[in-house]
Amino acid sequence: MEETLEFAERAHAGKPQLPLALRLIRNTGVRKRHIVQPIEQTLRHPGLEERNRIYEVESKKRCPEVVEQAMANAGLAARDIDAIIYVSCTGFLMPSLTAWLINTMGMRSNTRQVPIAQLGCAAGGAAINRAHDFCTAYPGCNVLIVSCELCSLCYQPDDDGVGSLLSDGLFGDAVAAAVVRGSGGTGMALERNASYLIPDTEEWISYAVRSTGFHFQLDRRVPGTMEPLAPVLRELATDHGWDARTLDFYIVHAGGPRILSDLSKFLEVDIKAFRHSWATLTEYGNIASAVVFDALRRLFEEGVTTPGATGMVAGFGPGITAEMAVGSWVADPSRERESELLGVAAPYLGRPA
Repeated sequence: MEETLEFAERAHAGKPQLPLALRLIRNTGVRKRHIVQPIEQTLRHPGLEERNRIYEVESKKRCPEVVEQAMANAGLAARDIDAIIYVSCTGFLMPSLTAWLINTMGMRSNTRQVPIAQLGCAAGGAAINRAHDFCTAYPGCNVLIVSCELCSLCYQPDDDGVGSLLSDGLFGDAVAAAVVRGSGGTGMALERNASYLIPDTEEWISYAVRSTGFHFQLDRRVPGTMEPLAPVLRELATDHGWDARTLDFYIVHAGGPRILSDLSKFLEVDIKAFRHSWATLTEYGNIASAVVFDALRRLFEEGVTTPGATGMVAGFGPGITAEMAVGSWVADPSRERESELLGVAAPYLGRPA
């Protein structure tokens, strides 16, 4: 955090909006973030072509390790994967990295590919829900989810609006993977999912795509979106016969401190219930679609969730979009290690650079 404030003061010295931006950055609760390049390189803009080349190099360098770990946690081999969902909003490849992963990691040639590029931070929840849908349609199949968010490659030195400066102090880089098993395993069994779009808010979180790449645009009304979304989360739980206020665990997107505090208020849930999301925000910053997978990793490592415990996963992002799921914890007594997931499988966040 101290380095971030120092760099911001140096790079945007004299800008009238800088004091406000610095105050907002200090209030994010982010203490540490990780980026794929040294900060000096990150603060320079070598051009869109070079940045996208770095995205390709770094994604291919970092994704295999987390994929191998996620499959090992789920007790599966590469040829057991029936579909790959790849989520990222910070770089562009065509064909998607899914094709490279299939060819490189020994997956079957008939593995389905589902790239998701434009749901931003909501894409982690969306990937979980689409994997759930796939396994419901094709019982017994397994879906690999890969999240690669290299947010630092979207830094724009000339963007000095308060929203841009705040995002520069909030977002971090991360790569994560999870396996959704169609049957068997230990973890959260997905039982119901839903999506919701707040009407007429599509411009609140967006990219302006210019010759210099992606320019992040954030409306000041975004932090207030938990008030209209909390009833939607409550309705999902109610439709499943549960009370959203009394679930045993919550895995939610950590977009910033107000998102978590407002969700606690409007959902009437103790703020401590979001401890895993808070920890992700503090130690990694907002890592976009990877947040929910890191929070799930922390839930696994905590090791106190018992069979039958009820929970919710929720991701929020551009649209304004919410992707939500509810399910209960299950355990496979035939396996010694409880590191698999049925429904939202074995999340593993790679060690950042």
